[in-house]
Amino acid sequence: MPFIETGFKGLKIFEPKVFADSRGYFFESFNVKAFHDAGINVDFVQDNESKSQRGVLRGLHYQLNPMAQAKLVRVVEGEVLDVVVDIRKGSPTFGKHFNLLLTAENKKQLFIPRGFAHGFSVLSETCIFQYKCDNYYSKESEGGISFNDPALDIDWGIELSNAIVSDKDKLLPLFKDCVNNFVF
Repeated sequence: MPFIETGFKGLKIFEPKVFADSRGYFFESFNVKAFHDAGINVDFVQDNESKSQRGVLRGLHYQLNPMAQAKLVRVVEGEVLDVVVDIRKGSPTFGKHFNLLLTAENKKQLFIPRGFAHGFSVLSETCIFQYKCDNYYSKESEGGISFNDPALDIDWGIELSNAIVSDKDKLLPLFKDCVNNFVF
């Protein structure tokens, strides 16, 4: 399984080797030995899945330490623009964002280490999004950043005036005001 560096320490793109023929395809979506060989020692404990329609924007979310989560995200139906923001104080990429088109067709995955806020916008009619987490969800540890923070200037690939955003996500603070206990 090839690992591609992103320029953000710990944030890696995974492009699994896909075996396709007239019957369809097969690929390993996760292999703990391959991750360990790449220096990623993570023990996933929870898998999540969401289904969304075109124009849905989810994020930017994270959980504070000690309940922070590393994630391995992928799309099994449709396509999204996946976005992360480095919120690790002292990181050379602190406050910068990275985005990647994840589709059912390209089968790319993104490994997101602890210390990143995460979100995505749905570009297809519908999307099924899956992610593995290395820690359990904790409502008390929830954190977030406004998706439309002008200081971050994120292009979500959709018209924000028509975005379908949860009431909770509409109330998230700006990056400069977010609660954050991550240190690089």
